[in-house]
Amino acid sequence: MGKKIIKYLFLSIAVLLVVGIAGFYIWSQQTYQASENLEKLVDNNPKEEDWLLFEPNVETETGIIIYPGAKVEPEAYSYLAQELSKQGYLVGIPEVMLNFAILDSNKADELIKERTDISRWYIGGHSLGGVSASSYAIEQIDNIDGLFFLASYPTANSDLSATELPILSIYAENDGLSTVNEIKKNEVYLSSNATLYKIDGGNHAQFGLYGKQKGDNDATISPKQQQDEIIKVLNDWLDKQSSY
Repeated sequence: MGKKIIKYLFLSIAVLLVVGIAGFYIWSQQTYQASENLEKLVDNNPKEEDWLLFEPNVETETGIIIYPGAKVEPEAYSYLAQELSKQGYLVGIPEVMLNFAILDSNKADELIKERTDISRWYIGGHSLGGVSASSYAIEQIDNIDGLFFLASYPTANSDLSATELPILSIYAENDGLSTVNEIKKNEVYLSSNATLYKIDGGNHAQFGLYGKQKGDNDATISPKQQQDEIIKVLNDWLDKQSSY
């Protein structure tokens, strides 16, 4: 009798595990898809294997990698990538495991190892994508020239305060997920070489172009206004780094 109970117990646990894994997989595939408005803003989404890769029209030695937010399609950041590439940067956005960059932090290795023509690399991401990018930057601190957070922040597990890594943190006034209070509370984990910038009227979802997101607040500026402000701030920061 005891053996039967143990057998059924293990069987029940196995079934629960399978159901749980299957449920997580199904949930992870219910993604935030890129807005239809992107068709008017982006010329094309140049895909190479599991990367969106935006090449500049000029030779460059600088590459940018953008990790997408959790369950957000990479295409949602294609306007940001396209506009940065027009400023002379190679920009890559990867597809990540189960649509969670945090499960695929080393994804940047693929592009960095392949593109030996690029000598300076900047990595960042939106929301959980920024957390994943910061984990990668810490592990590869000698190979990364700068880190940027888009509606994101480091935690005690990715403490950068002892480094001098150039960091840019862009956050938004009406962000309901990565709130201003959370950004400020975790500022202690940024490096001594960090720059913070607040977008007045912006929210969390408009760091990409994929519509509204559950738990977010309404923005008082348009998605394109927020995107253009992000692009300008990022580009100004990158220009400043290249002058050193």
